[in-house]
Order: sequence, then C-alpha cells, then structure tokens
Amino acid sequence: MTSMGFSRIRKRLPYLALAAAVIALDRVTKSSIASGMALHDAKVVVDGFFNLVHTRNTGIAFSLFADSGPVVKTYLIPLFSAAAVALVGYLFWSAGPLNWRSLTSLTLILAGAAGNLYDRFLYGYVTDFLDFYIGSYHWPAFNVADSAITTGAALLLLESFAASRAETDSNPA
Repeated sequence: MTSMGFSRIRKRLPYLALAAAVIALDRVTKSSIASGMALHDAKVVVDGFFNLVHTRNTGIAFSLFADSGPVVKTYLIPLFSAAAVALVGYLFWSAGPLNWRSLTSLTLILAGAAGNLYDRFLYGYVTDFLDFYIGSYHWPAFNVADSAITTGAALLLLESFAASRAETDSNPA
C-alpha cells in the first residue's frame, strides 16, 4: 500500500471510531428496547412530547413501503439498503480530500444505514422506539440509526450550500 493509502486510512480513523460508536449505540438501544418492552408498548418520558415505544418497521424511513408485498420487503428494501451502504462507503473511502464536515456527514449516514441494514438482514425489520409528538400529532417512531442518517444528510446539505456559496463568493460575475 502506498504512503498515500496509509495517509488516507490514518485520516479516516477518527471517523471510523465515530461510525463504530454510532453503530454500538444503535445496537445497544434497540436491544434494550426489544428486551425491556413488549411490542407496541409505550412509556411516557415527557408527557405531551416524548414516549419510548417498541415498534417494528418493515419498510424504510418513516415506515414507507411497510404495507408492500413480501418481494419488496424481503428483497428490494434490503437490496436498496445494501446499495446505499456500498455507495456511501465508496464515497467515504475513495473521494479525494474531504473536509471534516463532509467526512462527518458521510460517517453518520454510513453508520446509520449499516445499523439499520444489520437489523433488516438479521430480523427482517428495524426496531424503532423514539416517539415525539405534540397533541395527537406523532412524528413516525425512529431510532438512533435513523437519527444519524438524518443528521448526516442535513450536515451534507448544509456543507454543499456552504461550498456553493464559497465558490460563488470567490468567482464574482
């Protein structure tokens, strides 16, 4: 391996540690919910705002495609998830020099997608347990992996706007 390859690995090690921490937190929290709460049980944490619930999501984000047939849930969703992990992993490793914000974003997306993919392959569903709500409006239940994906995507979007603005500022018309 070239010194360039070792340099890239060394620079990515802190991000791999972050990914491992996110995946570990995701696994521990999902396991705790699955072993400590009956399916469909709920525990009030902050009345009128936040519950812990035990749900199973056989679809993708926000339970999209959860009512789909077995071919979609058994093959297409896991295949799509695996392709997303592979694509983000490829971007993480093979992209040229990236700033810490881009690497953090890709790390969070990769770790979250890997955490949910693990569940999907092992169990055929993803355990969701964070339930935020106001009155009768409930945000769809989600988990640590979903939070990492959403945070990573938002950071990547903000980074792209910042990069676009910097480019525009450095090249006035």
